[in-house]
Amino acid sequence: MAMGQIREGAQLGAWAVAGVVGLAVLYVVGVFAFGGAGWITAPFRGEADERDNTVGSGEFRQATYEEFFDLCEAVQNAEGTIQVLQEERKAASETRTTQIDQSVTALRATRIESVNDYNSKAAQEHRAPFRDKDLPYRLDADAKRTTCTN
Repeated sequence: MAMGQIREGAQLGAWAVAGVVGLAVLYVVGVFAFGGAGWITAPFRGEADERDNTVGSGEFRQATYEEFFDLCEAVQNAEGTIQVLQEERKAASETRTTQIDQSVTALRATRIESVNDYNSKAAQEHRAPFRDKDLPYRLDADAKRTTCTN
């Protein structure tokens, strides 16, 4: 074999290697340019992005504040209505007493539902930081009176 042929073969091999490396670089650039990198890194970014999109949004914060206030207020409203009905019951007719008893039972069930809903949401890690500092951490289902602001 002549020296020129060896040199020509080496140059051809070098060009082939350079071509393969060039195609690989072009492929990687294309993946990143057209969003493939997002797909590749999604498992690493997904949890943080989802948290930023929901918990970090002002709408979520405001809605969560309002939800805690509304739930606590629902508990207070049920307690107030129960108290008024119990006062009315003292002088009510037998028919009205039966109606009042049914209403009080329903209101107690609704109150317990609201207390459980409040406590459940207050315990959720992504909601708890947005519960207003003046609201209680938990509500007591057995309490006679609920205080929503400290």
